[in-house]
Amino acid sequence: MKKLLLPLSLVLAQMLAVSAFAQTKGGEADAEQSKGQTMPKATPAEKATAKAGRKEEGAAAAHKAVTPRAAEEKGVGTAKAATKQERDAARAKRKAAAAAAVKKGEIASGEK
Repeated sequence: MKKLLLPLSLVLAQMLAVSAFAQTKGGEADAEQSKGQTMPKATPAEKATAKAGRKEEGAAAAHKAVTPRAAEEKGVGTAKAATKQERDAARAKRKAAAAAAVKKGEIASGEK
């Protein structure tokens, strides 16, 4: 038992000594290094000037492009591919073709 007690006490003393010497100045931060550089206070006139500049930039950005889709819609414009008469003629042709297919029995229509 005595042979075991002596090495264990030496190991315990060494562990406590290492942790005790690892601490710095009572756990407090260094006064010179812990403080950052302080900026001078802005006057109300400087604040108003900066605010006006930010407001102008924001308004310009808001008017530039509200949404990506709005930017596309406000473009040059697109012409219609066909006139109203051409669309009506195409619709009538599709309707006649569908009616002929129903008559032949190629397309089932309605209830049976």
